[in-house]
Amino acid sequence: MDQKTIRFSRKDSAQFFRTLNKRVNDYFKDNKLKKTGNWRLHVKTVIMFALFLTPYFLILTLGLPIWANLILTIVMGVGMAGVGMNVMHDGNHGAYSNKKWVNKIMGGSIYILAGNVYNWQVQHNVLHHTYTNIHEHDEDMEAGRILRFSKHAEWQKHHKFQHFYSVLLYGLLTFNWAITTDFQQMYRYMKRKLAYGKLPSAAVNWSTLVITKILYITIWIVLPLIFVDMAWWMILIGFFIMHYVAGVILSMVFQLAHIVDDADTPLPDASGTMKNTWAIHQLFTTVNFGTKNRIVNWFTGGLNHQVEHHIFPNISHVHYTKIAEIVKETAKEFNLPYNEYETTRKAIISHFKHLKELGKRPTMNLQ
Repeated sequence: MDQKTIRFSRKDSAQFFRTLNKRVNDYFKDNKLKKTGNWRLHVKTVIMFALFLTPYFLILTLGLPIWANLILTIVMGVGMAGVGMNVMHDGNHGAYSNKKWVNKIMGGSIYILAGNVYNWQVQHNVLHHTYTNIHEHDEDMEAGRILRFSKHAEWQKHHKFQHFYSVLLYGLLTFNWAITTDFQQMYRYMKRKLAYGKLPSAAVNWSTLVITKILYITIWIVLPLIFVDMAWWMILIGFFIMHYVAGVILSMVFQLAHIVDDADTPLPDASGTMKNTWAIHQLFTTVNFGTKNRIVNWFTGGLNHQVEHHIFPNISHVHYTKIAEIVKETAKEFNLPYNEYETTRKAIISHFKHLKELGKRPTMNLQ
């Protein structure tokens, strides 16, 4: 289905989003707050980069034993996920700062996470945030044939085991960014002329991709091979462990917000029109989890407040806890869903239960 054929309903006779948007704007105005990040985000940025980069420099300079280097690569993976969720994410949404150049720098941190700004903004800002949980339009829902994230996706026999093996594959997310995904996505997105804003020059885009990949490999593989007294294969294993830890964290945070029992996966009608307006669609397709847990709130960059993030992606995550009550009360007032799991544990259970259900052979295929 052509992406351009999808349209959202314009019928919101109760004016849910207009009411909600006014209330949220009033909150910031009354409290004299900017919608972008503040000192709390700046402090968190320092901490996340320290978690990510300090172990790298320790490994390069101290000549530590293998077991210590192993622990440090795990810490690097945690820091890598932290930078992605808290810094890069807000930056590429234009929510880190009210200064464009600051957002560009923070969003550009994805280059040291193995990703690419253009690809990420198209996949996440354009496809995921616009077409949330819509089969064949939201690429975050696509996992090839190996995993089935939607009841509308084709079923394969091996899917009946996906609730067992899925988490093993989640760790490959950022590793795939580093070696294959970015090249495939750029070719596909440039061919479709997709962009978040102005379509960049193909020559500039491809040059940026190649140069940043060379720099990435130099920083994370070549330099350790030169300065660390370890076998080459041990360096590669450490590189893989860092990515695997980050991949598991990032994948799970996404899955708990969209691939769970309470998240709907609606399809458009024959004319390509969705049942609900865009804002109401977000309420049906996103789920919050563990919002009362301060550690989860802090580390995930507010991505456990997925409802707030999807309706207000240009507001920094440091404000989500405060505006959540406004969103929740307004949704209740308009008799709309506000999906949330009280704890992260309950969301994890729901995710794997949902994967198990999706892994069952559809009834229509039994005929």
